[in-house]
Amino acid sequence: MTTNERAGAGSPIPAPQDPAAFDKAATIDYRHELVRKGIHLCSLSIPVIYSFIDRTLALQILVPLMFAFVSVDLARFFLPPVSRWFYRWFGWLLRRHEQDDKNRRLNGASNVLIAATLSVLLFPKVIAINAFAILIISDTTSALFGRRFGKHRFLGKSLEGSAAFLVTAVAVVLVSPKIDYVFGEYAIGVVAALVGTVVEAASIKIDDNLSIPLSVGLTLWGLYAWLLPAIDLARM
Repeated sequence: MTTNERAGAGSPIPAPQDPAAFDKAATIDYRHELVRKGIHLCSLSIPVIYSFIDRTLALQILVPLMFAFVSVDLARFFLPPVSRWFYRWFGWLLRRHEQDDKNRRLNGASNVLIAATLSVLLFPKVIAINAFAILIISDTTSALFGRRFGKHRFLGKSLEGSAAFLVTAVAVVLVSPKIDYVFGEYAIGVVAALVGTVVEAASIKIDDNLSIPLSVGLTLWGLYAWLLPAIDLARM
């Protein structure tokens, strides 16, 4: 759920000729990765529930959750009792850089809730739902697929994992809600999926739980305004 999911944060990109190189470079056991991604998939409930409620209620739910998770996440770096409790129960799910007391980076769950809150706060509902669903589905499949089958480098990740991201992101675009369900909405959704794929693979320093939905959401919003200005995004 983080910047270098498939290659391991802070790890060198492995040689492409080694079939298991991307898995070997990861900073968490693959079985633990499966559990972590299973938890990640539970976050799909956020866009699903949001499709049935308004923005105000969504924020009333998300904001307290976000602050609760972030508060505990930060407290583990400063309060020994919280740190002992946190690492006893959740340490096995954390990546190496998430346990770094010097850099003090938030874990994936905190970043997911921050991303969800920002998406709901900043974007029209249809864009927030599409962008966040791409994060949850495509980030999960790319990480698992890339670790298991990654052989070739693409930017900072594996080509195979990025291909899985793109395929599933396009699938999300096809099934996610739209305003008028016209061809143009699906076309700009595919473009946004491509942008999300590149951003996820680029291994930038921003956590990809934030960079993916924000980049996809901004792309969708810009393309709606440019190519489909007649569509009223507030109708959803």
